[in-house]
Parts: sequence; structure tokens; C-alpha cells
Amino acid sequence: MSFTFLFRTFTREAVKSNICLHRVQSLHTGCQLLAADKALLMKLRKSSGYTFINCKKALEKFDNDIAQAESWLHEQAQKEGWSKANKLEGRKAKEGLIGLFVGDKVAAMVEVNCETDFVARNEKFQQLVREVTLATIAHHQSKSQHETGYVKSFLVGDELHGLRVGEGSSLADQVALTIGRLGENMSVKRAVTVKVPAEWHIGSYVHGSVGSQTEVAMGRYGALVVFEGGEEGEQNILGRKLGQHIVGEAPLSLGTVDDLPCGESETRLMPQTFLSDPSKTVAQFLRGKQARVLDFARFQCGEASSEETQ
Repeated sequence: MSFTFLFRTFTREAVKSNICLHRVQSLHTGCQLLAADKALLMKLRKSSGYTFINCKKALEKFDNDIAQAESWLHEQAQKEGWSKANKLEGRKAKEGLIGLFVGDKVAAMVEVNCETDFVARNEKFQQLVREVTLATIAHHQSKSQHETGYVKSFLVGDELHGLRVGEGSSLADQVALTIGRLGENMSVKRAVTVKVPAEWHIGSYVHGSVGSQTEVAMGRYGALVVFEGGEEGEQNILGRKLGQHIVGEAPLSLGTVDDLPCGESETRLMPQTFLSDPSKTVAQFLRGKQARVLDFARFQCGEASSEETQ
């Protein structure tokens, strides 16, 4: 075997090895870059809730600047949301959630609708319900801060959609944004707010509770009940029992403590058989607790409201 042959063979192998080495290095570097891009993509996906495709498009558009990418995604979703809202406006939205917040002598209960129970379980929709509830209670507190005594108000339609989320966008904008994200027709249907004097109490109950929210309770049924009296330290339990009864038995009016029951179709609260103690009427139960119900409100998701039936 000649020296020339050996030299050529060695050179070819060295060249091959060198090429392979460069390829491996190039592939390894590319994997690192790919991992970094993927981490940004995952972070943007988690923080914004938009699809991987849209998040990737946004990162590419702004050279991996995650803040600009997220801001652009919100703008696009807002535009798309208004477009979808116009297209989906005629579609029925009878599913959704009741949102309920009880603070210090104030409370708010809202109904936010969507098309399917699947979307009602989505955390982005539940975030919308939270924003609607807190915007409603903030509006109520600002309007009633100089008023004394019992204050109760109802909000529907444009009154609700015009409320602001903190110092930012309107509820109408937030609804459009959520429509853009989830692709279903949605609406903020109605809200009730109450403010009570220091000696009164607010009870509440939500049935079919969903989500991990602790600040705002959510479910398909909700009730607020305003009452006075009750054993000291036991008012929360009493308020919850009264709220459960109102959700379960769906009274339409308060009635009086002297009303006599008129059978299974009784729609007045006081003469109804009390859900937690069927041996007594609501009036008898309250008398035993030295308490008195002054007012109540009940929402059932998807029901025809009084405004719709007038």
C-alpha cells in the first residue's frame, strides 16, 4: 500500500469526522435555541391563554419580546372578539354562571351567559364572571357610599356593559376579548347589589359551585338574603341555610309571618316548609331563632328574568 493512498484515506476520514463534528455542534446549538423558544412559547401560552399558533406568530412578529407579543395578542383578540360577537349575536346563550360576592355589609350577584356548559367550565370564562362581579360591586360602592340605610339596585344591558374593570377597559371590551378567545356568544345579563345597615346581615348561597375562586363564588344557582337578628356568632350559618332554602324552593315573594301555607305550590317565602327542618315553616324557624328576613334575590342561570317577561 502506497504512502499516497494512506494519506488520501486519512484525509477523507478526517474530513468526514470534521463534517460530522460540525453537524453535531450545529444541531446541538439549534436544540438549545429551540428549547429557549419553546420556553417562551409555553410562558406566553400560559399567561395569555391563546393558541400555540397565535403565540408563535406573535413571538416571531416581535423577535421574542414576550411583553409586546402578549399586548399584540390582546389587541388582535379584541378586534376578532368584536367581529365574532357581531357574527354570533343571534345565537342563544342560556348556559353560563352566577357570580356572587359578599363583603362588609355589601353584596353583588351577577349572571353571565355563554352557549355551552363546556365553556362555562373554562377558566377564562370564569375569569370574566369574576371581573363582572367585582366591577359591579365596585360600581355599587361608589354610588352608595353617601347613602344610609338599605340600598338595593338592579343593573341590566348597557348599564352593565359600560362598567369598568378597575381603571381599564369596559365590561363590553372584556366580553369581546373572551368571545375572541373561546369562540362562543356571551352576554352579561343582569346584576343585583345590596348594601345593609350595621345591624342587618347578608346571607348567601351558590349551588353547583365551580372553579377555584375564593373571592367570588360561582355556580348555576345563587341567592342573597337580607335578615336581622339571629343568635350571636351564628348569623353566617343562618344566612347560608336561608340561602339554600331560597335556591331550592324558589319563592317569588316574601309573604308575612301570619300567612298560612296553601299547599305544594306555595310561592311565598314565610309559609313555605323550611328545607333544613321540614317540621316547621320558614316563619316558625325564624321565630325560634329570633330572626326576620327582610329581602331576598334568587338567580337561576338561563331563566327568563323579570325584565324579559314584562
